[in-house]
Amino acid sequence: GQKLFAPPTKTVPVSETPYRPLDLANGIDEMPSEALVFLDSAFLAGHTALILFNLFGWTWRRTLRLNLLSIFLTTGSWVAFAPWYGLGYCPCTDWHWQVKKALGQTDLPNNYLTYLLEAWMGVVVSDEFAFRLAWGALLPALALSLYFNLKGNGKRKNKKKKDRKG
Repeated sequence: GQKLFAPPTKTVPVSETPYRPLDLANGIDEMPSEALVFLDSAFLAGHTALILFNLFGWTWRRTLRLNLLSIFLTTGSWVAFAPWYGLGYCPCTDWHWQVKKALGQTDLPNNYLTYLLEAWMGVVVSDEFAFRLAWGALLPALALSLYFNLKGNGKRKNKKKKDRKG
């Protein structure tokens, strides 16, 4: 049988799926190359920042709730889009790859972590390894975010009760 959170046995590259509600391609070929380069850099910075925030946003009290929401939205997209694109589909990766293809870059991996690890560290990993790494890193971050969000809410409630009594 298929293991929990294992990649689907048959994956179809997002670019080959017939139904693409999240397609940015309308007019992307007419964009000036400077705009595409800017979008490429913006996606690289923004998507990487989102990954880091999902993993470590629980460490700051001010970002606890936002971190939990971000993780829920991320895992939600990974699961909700699974019937059409496969488990772990990320719209950010899809949009970024559309920009890269408009810039003439081809042979992109299906997984953003595969791309990041090779581009930044020179480490070549399979999409399956990157898929497992993503889930293996995000699930503990989710557990920590839930724990600290619930722990923090309990302290606030107790403090309010103490303030009322005193």
